Amino acid sequence: MSDERLFSWSNRWFKASVGATAAVFVFSVVVGFVWLPSVQRDPQFQGIWNAICSAAGVPQNWLSDGMPVASKVQLSKVELTPQLLAGAEPLSIGRGATLALRCTMCHGEHGMSGANTPNLAGQYAIVVYKQLRDFADGARQNAVMSPMVRSLTDQDMRDLAAYYASLPRPAPRRPVNGVLAPDIVAHGAPLRNIPACAACHGGIDHKVGSPWLDGLPAAYTKAQLQAFADGTRHNDISGQMRNIARNMTSAEMAEAASWYANLTR
Repeated sequence: MSDERLFSWSNRWFKASVGATAAVFVFSVVVGFVWLPSVQRDPQFQGIWNAICSAAGVPQNWLSDGMPVASKVQLSKVELTPQLLAGAEPLSIGRGATLALRCTMCHGEHGMSGANTPNLAGQYAIVVYKQLRDFADGARQNAVMSPMVRSLTDQDMRDLAAYYASLPRPAPRRPVNGVLAPDIVAHGAPLRNIPACAACHGGIDHKVGSPWLDGLPAAYTKAQLQAFADGTRHNDISGQMRNIARNMTSAEMAEAASWYANLTR
């Protein structure tokens, strides 16, 4: 029987075990507390120290000597409830129709776009109102829309939303949850925290504030997904669309955009 002690630095197996364990530990710390947080685009992860502290769960204001850290982007201020625009009156729809005359060049005479801009006919009133408010507040920016909404009052936005919601939607050709729908639309990708598109945007269920996507131009829908993914669009409440889009592949974005674009006549 060997007299060599098991837990001794002279035992090469003991040294190898300790060394391997230490290497795995160091590798895990570097990956979990430095590399993975550092590739995130959110402001609190910028810089190695901030990345380490954020990954460890340290509150953000600890990183600035107790002073709150201001967000670098303007977020949406709209509080969404099912009752937000309930009970629109015919007078409101009429005022919205007059205001919409300035919108026809991009969104069409009857809310159906002939360009790569969104169709608004039949769109949920809350969706139209929220986007107008976000453009006005700076939570969403666009070279055309941002200047257009500056002269609108809150009532103007409500009237426009009521008008576009009153227009008939184009007729669907097939159900969103049909067998031909791409997996990303009908089932999502649960292992990557991507819910089915149809769960929020219609076909399976609808979430308040989520737009109706049927018939939207594919180029527009794909551009918005890419903007959510790279953070240039950030007016989604709680960051849900940014988190989803970041996990989508370019092919999945194209599939979803093409599917929704071809859902209507």
